[in-house]
Amino acid sequence: MDADSDVALDILITNVVCVFRTRCHLNLRKIALEGANVIYKRDVGKVLMKLRKPRITATIWSSGKVICTGATSEEEAKFGARRLARSLQKLGFQVIFTDFKVVNVLAVCNMPFEIRLPEFTKKNRPHASYEPELHPAVCYRMKTLRATLQIFSTGSITVTGPNVKAVATAVEQIYPFVFESRK
Repeated sequence: MDADSDVALDILITNVVCVFRTRCHLNLRKIALEGANVIYKRDVGKVLMKLRKPRITATIWSSGKVICTGATSEEEAKFGARRLARSLQKLGFQVIFTDFKVVNVLAVCNMPFEIRLPEFTKKNRPHASYEPELHPAVCYRMKTLRATLQIFSTGSITVTGPNVKAVATAVEQIYPFVFESRK
């Protein structure tokens, strides 16, 4: 087995965070009273609204900014955001769906081997940091992709990046490095 051979790794996307604007002021009290599956956080000045299909939680501010979390793909995130905008329109607001953007993607990938973390950290020193007293994983930052990887000794890697493509590229780029430090 060598690092150059093609290995199929399953990358499981667990959360996609996206934002959009409604281009209108939203009355949070009205949303709380008339909307479905709503939690009104008056002290913070926001409303949480949950959709069942797709399973998404939206944080809504009176300024018209909305953050959606919980989707498992970029397409599902956009679909959920559009459904949420439609439900706000049905409550009587003049919503215009604009400035949609995926801002964060969280994914998990399991390597088919375990990893020697101290050895991996020594070989990749400027990018990798390992503090076993604070956290059981190596934190590896890829500045070019704006991705952060949490590499565990079990071979599990948690990747956070700006989009799905960056997450997939980060896993492809880290594979040869973790392969060198396998147990």
